[in-house]
Amino acid sequence: MSRQIAQPISGYGATADNFLRVDSARYPLILLMLFIVWWSVLAVAPWYRKDWLLENILVFIIVPWLIWSYRKLRLSNFSYTLIFIFSCLHEIGAHYTYAEVPLYSWAEKYASLDLQTLLGTQRNHFDRLIHFLYGFLLLPSIVEIFEARANLQKVWRFIVPISFMMAFSELFEIIEWQAAVIFGGDLGQAYLGTQGDIWDAQKDSLAAAIGAVLSTIIYHSIKAFRKKSQSVGDTPSPSSRR
Repeated sequence: MSRQIAQPISGYGATADNFLRVDSARYPLILLMLFIVWWSVLAVAPWYRKDWLLENILVFIIVPWLIWSYRKLRLSNFSYTLIFIFSCLHEIGAHYTYAEVPLYSWAEKYASLDLQTLLGTQRNHFDRLIHFLYGFLLLPSIVEIFEARANLQKVWRFIVPISFMMAFSELFEIIEWQAAVIFGGDLGQAYLGTQGDIWDAQKDSLAAAIGAVLSTIIYHSIKAFRKKSQSVGDTPSPSSRR
């Protein structure tokens, strides 16, 4: 069986390959090795081990699936790069717990930026940032999967991937809710991470939806621009028509 290759924005892995100058087939393996190192470092002495385990359940499922599906459904190196970035950020949240990531301390220490005053809130918004990036960074990989496996036409090429991202975001909120109910206590609160906001789940879902919509606009705009540029480049000049 020949393997299916999803087409990235700029061709077969061109975005990542041109920048990093690595062989296309090796690039996902390099990202995997880097992630394993990053994961191992942050697995050492997390702030709350039980919450770290809960947060990593998704990683224990997704990473093996990406490895298994590599030859069956090869994503672009562009998408693998975005998945890598999101996974690394997720591991930061798993290490500290999302509500306790010292985001404001880092901003003040390394950038002399008072985010609490700038945002006008004491709430740690690292979790909301990750929900936004979930929609923004992972949307291209979902688009590629649908392009490889489904024959979506016209407006459905935009609606279905966004709807999928939103549905999965809602499913994760349900999982968080049930985990909080089942485990209860400090573990349930750490995993839920509402920080006292009764509308936390709705706001997180909205952040993911906004990220997915914005990513869709950028993704298809770049793709259309490159397609137009290639068509212009392929157009024969007047002298060549003689």
